[in-house]
Parts: sequence; structure tokens; C-alpha cells
Amino acid sequence: MPVALITGASSGLGRALAAALGRRGWALVLDARTPQPLYQFADELAALTVVKAIAGDVSMPDHRRDLAQAVRAAGGLDLLINNASTLGPTPLPSLAELALASFHEILQVNLLAPLGLIQQLLPQLADDAAVVNVSSDAAVASYPGWGGYGAAKAALDHLTATLGQENPAQRWYAVDPGDMRTPMHQAAFPGEDISDRPDPATVVPALLNLLERRPPSGRYRAADFEPTSTTDARGSAGAGADARGSAGAGADADADESYALRKTSR
Repeated sequence: MPVALITGASSGLGRALAAALGRRGWALVLDARTPQPLYQFADELAALTVVKAIAGDVSMPDHRRDLAQAVRAAGGLDLLINNASTLGPTPLPSLAELALASFHEILQVNLLAPLGLIQQLLPQLADDAAVVNVSSDAAVASYPGWGGYGAAKAALDHLTATLGQENPAQRWYAVDPGDMRTPMHQAAFPGEDISDRPDPATVVPALLNLLERRPPSGRYRAADFEPTSTTDARGSAGAGADARGSAGAGADADADESYALRKTSR
């Protein structure tokens, strides 16, 4: 049974991905800051698969060690999804008004925590594992108020590309999922109606398609992997790559075709 670790799994995209992988028979290690919704969700998933839920702050070293211990107990890791993020203070301040202490927190959660968790888990990653670092269009485009968050995500993109160069056996993806109707997105627009944004569950098929097609390590947009009736998983798997971050252009993506969703044993 393949094993996935998902941070920020109690709501939004993390929850939707955990549910989809659980239905496909993946064993899950789940993290979120708030215990009650995380443990309630884990109880629901327990009817489908093996679930270990650990509530805590992923920016704290002790919590990351607990997650690594759970992965070790599960026998290793086939998929890591660094989804936990923070915007920092809201309403989103300009950079001139962003307190350095708040920027430090943004970097801790969005940049240092994913790297710290990766460092903990590298010895336990399967040789053909995949790591997904959830990015944002704010990493490559500038918007008023999004400077702190965007800078952290841009740095995360660069770390992802470098990790792909340093660890070529695995796949390393920075993925922009696009706008979604999530609690964090609502926090960015307090008091506004965001009901026109897509539900996170609508993004999941594209991310599963990315994992199944296993393009070279790099930066991708989920929108470029939306399944269609004519989609051929054996086609040009790197067609949607963002040239800013593609670390392995030209690599053969077909050799690992369908591994991520069909693997049944380590």
C-alpha cells in the first residue's frame, strides 16, 4: 500500500486530495493545526484506508519529527504534499506596512517548514517518490498586498527546482493550483463573496493526472493537467511545464507512467 503525507489536510485542497487518495487505497499521514476537524476527517477516512492524523504546527521542529516518525512506522513514503500555508496578517498589508515579524512567520510556514519536513523525510522517500510543494501564481506575478506570501512561494519554487537537481531519482513539483474557494482565500478577501471560485475538489483530478503522468521535475500549473476525454497519459507529459522552474526538461516521463496512482506495493 503506497503512503502519502499531506500537510494542511483538514480543509481546502489538502482535504480534497486526502479524500481522493484514500478512495484509491493510499495509506495517509495527515497534518493540520486544528485538532478537531482533522481528527473528525481522519475518522471518516478510516472506513476507506489506513490513516494516521497528527495535529500540530508544521513550522515547529518537534511536530515535523512526529510526522517523520509516523512515516517511518508506515514503512516509508511515496508521496509528500506540502500544502500547509499561511497568508500572514489579513487584510493583506502592503510591503511597506508588513511587520518583519509577520514576514518571518510567513517564511517559517511557507518556506522553512516544507524544507525542514523534506530534510526529515529524505531518508524515507522511495526512490521513485513524488514531492508536491503547493505554490501560487503570486510566486511569479506581483499583486498589491501579496508581496510577503508571493516572495515565500517564489523561494519555495526555487527550492523545489534545486531539490529536483540534487535528487533526480524522485519527482519534485511546485504546483500552482489556481484560485480556489478555500478558507485561506476567503481570508485574503474578507467580507467579499468568493463563491465564484472553484471548489478545491475540482482541482484534484488535474493534480492526480499530473502525478500519474509524472512529467520531469519542475513548476507546473494544475490547469495544464485538467483531464479531458482525449487526454492520453502516454503523451507529452511535460507540455504544461512553466519554463521558469522546469528542472528536468527532456527527461523521459513515460518510464514511470501511472506509477503514482497504480502502485500497490513498495
